[in-house]
Amino acid sequence: MIRIFSAALVLALCLLYLGTCGYGLAAATATCEPTSSDALGPFYKPDALIRSSVGTGYVLRGVVRTSKDCGPVAGAVIELWLAGPNGEYDDAHRATIIADASGAYRFESNVPPPYYGRPPHIHLRISAKGYSTLVTQHYPAASTKEAVFDIVLVPSQ
Repeated sequence: MIRIFSAALVLALCLLYLGTCGYGLAAATATCEPTSSDALGPFYKPDALIRSSVGTGYVLRGVVRTSKDCGPVAGAVIELWLAGPNGEYDDAHRATIIADASGAYRFESNVPPPYYGRPPHIHLRISAKGYSTLVTQHYPAASTKEAVFDIVLVPSQ
């Protein structure tokens, strides 16, 4: 009886751990629906510096995956741009980051401000060999300092 209880407890703890981390069973059962596209906007400029930070106060992280099998897309190029604290776009608030071997990325910036009636947002343009380029936006929840924004790319034809 104690052995069965111990095995069940270990299994429950493992599932709880895997589910809260977003890996293992939770990732294996994910549907990997493609990330919705959003407007590029008028402020995109190519060739932003490769850097993972353009300020402090807000951290955006996630994993780039493929819609084919939810596998990671290593080496995905993620371009990000947002308005600075003054509500203006400038080169100091643009960056390019490269997803690591597990598809993970991390970006730090100021908390994006609202401007001209738009809610706070960070623009992203994600490209990877063999995948359609995706342009989307992340909208931080009010009063948050960190978010997970997983990205799912569609293989190109």
